[in-house]
Amino acid sequence: MAASLHRRLPALPLLLLAAGGLRAAERSSSSGSSSAMEELATEKEAEESHRQDSVSLLTFILLLTLTILTIWLFKHRRVRFLHETGLAMIYGLIVGVILRYGTPSSSGHDKPFSCSQENRPFTTLLVNVSGKFFEYTLKGEISPGKIHNVEQNDMLRKVTFDPEVFFNILLPPIIFHAGYSLKKRHFFRNLGSILAYAFLGTAVSCFIIGNLMYGVVKLMKLVGQLSDKFYYTDCLLFGAIISATDPVTVLAIFNELHADVDLYALLFGESVLNDAVAIVLSSSIVAYQPTGENTHAFDAAAFFKSVGVFLGIFSGSFMMGAVTGVVTALVTKFTKLHCFPLLETALFFLMSWSTFLLAEACGFTGVVAVLFCGITQAHYTYNNLSVESRSRTKQLFEVLHFLAENFIFSYMGLALFTFQKHIFSPVFIIGAFIAIFLGRAAHIYPLSFLLNLGRRHKINWNFQHMMMFSGLRGAMAFALAIRDTATYSHQMMFSTTLLIVFFTVWIVGGGTTPMLSWLNIRVGVDPDQDPPPTNDSFQVLQGDGLDSERRNRTKQESAWLFRLWYSFDHNYLKPILTHSGPPLTTTLPSWCGLIARCLTSPQVYDNQEQLREEDSDFILNDGDLTVTYGDTTITANGSSGPHTATTSLDGRRTKSSSEEALECDLGAADHEVTSRGTRLVFPLEDNA
Repeated sequence: MAASLHRRLPALPLLLLAAGGLRAAERSSSSGSSSAMEELATEKEAEESHRQDSVSLLTFILLLTLTILTIWLFKHRRVRFLHETGLAMIYGLIVGVILRYGTPSSSGHDKPFSCSQENRPFTTLLVNVSGKFFEYTLKGEISPGKIHNVEQNDMLRKVTFDPEVFFNILLPPIIFHAGYSLKKRHFFRNLGSILAYAFLGTAVSCFIIGNLMYGVVKLMKLVGQLSDKFYYTDCLLFGAIISATDPVTVLAIFNELHADVDLYALLFGESVLNDAVAIVLSSSIVAYQPTGENTHAFDAAAFFKSVGVFLGIFSGSFMMGAVTGVVTALVTKFTKLHCFPLLETALFFLMSWSTFLLAEACGFTGVVAVLFCGITQAHYTYNNLSVESRSRTKQLFEVLHFLAENFIFSYMGLALFTFQKHIFSPVFIIGAFIAIFLGRAAHIYPLSFLLNLGRRHKINWNFQHMMMFSGLRGAMAFALAIRDTATYSHQMMFSTTLLIVFFTVWIVGGGTTPMLSWLNIRVGVDPDQDPPPTNDSFQVLQGDGLDSERRNRTKQESAWLFRLWYSFDHNYLKPILTHSGPPLTTTLPSWCGLIARCLTSPQVYDNQEQLREEDSDFILNDGDLTVTYGDTTITANGSSGPHTATTSLDGRRTKSSSEEALECDLGAADHEVTSRGTRLVFPLEDNA
């Protein structure tokens, strides 16, 4: 028995080893199956996330599709009480309500972790979960009181876009289209007034709104409705954000009804430059950092530093946009890209869009850069493009502008219900509406009074009232407000901005047509028709003096700085950068003949075409121009004399060969203007 037991004992370690191996195999198999299950769950989560991404994008596409169909219906029925942007906001609100209250919560795995030893947030975190590392990115700060109210609906998270999407994707085509489609003739005739409204007016509006809102914040603190910090610099930042006007609804109605061209130019020009000024002004306020313990007190050094930042950012952005436009013009001129319209259009598109990103990457403002890039491209590059590329670029950016703008307004409606950090304060909202009204009034009326002192064609009271009424807020104010919603004050500013945009687009935009009628503002005006002459206008001739008087007034209304620039641009820059303008061999000194021949394209010698863009500007200078019509010569100062051209027996003018070369594309009844060796031809209707 003992021997038997002895013989069996050596087998026990083998049995134990086998049992241990079996258990290890079971553990390995269970760990392998659990790992496979985890991988399968991860794949399912990724597939579900991809499906939700597709649904969120499909939601916005369906919103835009529905908006387009409703716009067609409104245009067919001639409905003007609601603009397309207002429609997009309404549809966005409806979808936001459905997503907020009609979709169940699908994510309940959020768990707060404490990192008390760290004194700053990290952009990216690597978290070790059971030996596996997972990457998490920073989305923003959450106040302690809302730690348990974090959004648990994955779908609502998906439709909440990163604010950088608005700045880098949606804003560039909107701003570029504004510059590229600019009607230069009416814009430059009112350039001085537009610059005054855009720069000085926006600054006045910003400081008035900021100071009034600071008083409102103090009142909120007294009545106990302010639960966190709200500094004076925050109030100024809100003033800069909400000073960005976007009268897209009013301008669309003006364009449809053909309202007075000068009023349209003033509103459009102010809104275009105003957006640029507002964004640079907000950047300057953010850069205001006083030295010392109180970082929000007034400091003269910090103030002047902010002014320097404003000037530096604006001038740098302007130069970057203009240089990019000039480079594109040179590339399209000295290459044969016009033989390949697809490549030409693609290069034009990429160069224009990259201007925005380049300016942002260099620390400037992309909005300013892409705006002046659009103006430069329209003035120079457009002349070098082939006919097909001209049509393509115009239509391409018009479509992108339309889709981006309506997308932003749809998202505004959606954000009212999907944004997670809304703070609505009735006192702050009411105070903001009052401050905006007073700021706009202090902006429009005093500046108009001062501008009228030097304007020949006055800005009448009905124009001033309409400009006061048309101070809508839109895409730019929304984009500036949503870009930073990390603090309590910025969240309140964003929520208030959203309500202000809703009110101005729906109420003010819907009341544009009745306001035009009530103020007796002209509609149905030809865009090329000038305002009616005032009592102090000088009538040159009874029969044909209206055209001459129109040119005379155009000269007097144009800014003197632009008149100087126009002469330099027409004689030197246009021939260098485009295929139009006088040959450089006729404008540069004789010793520059080699350079002039190298920079002047053969097309200039072939057709001698002076200005090829559709809305060519003309500027008259005192004593420099002579208008010839029929048998009468009229100078810019109104004097008349005998006509130097010959007249045949049957009453028709006999043109010289140079006249025929200049007028080959404009018809035989065109009027002739001579300016210091450079001949400009303006097609005018012959009433004889």
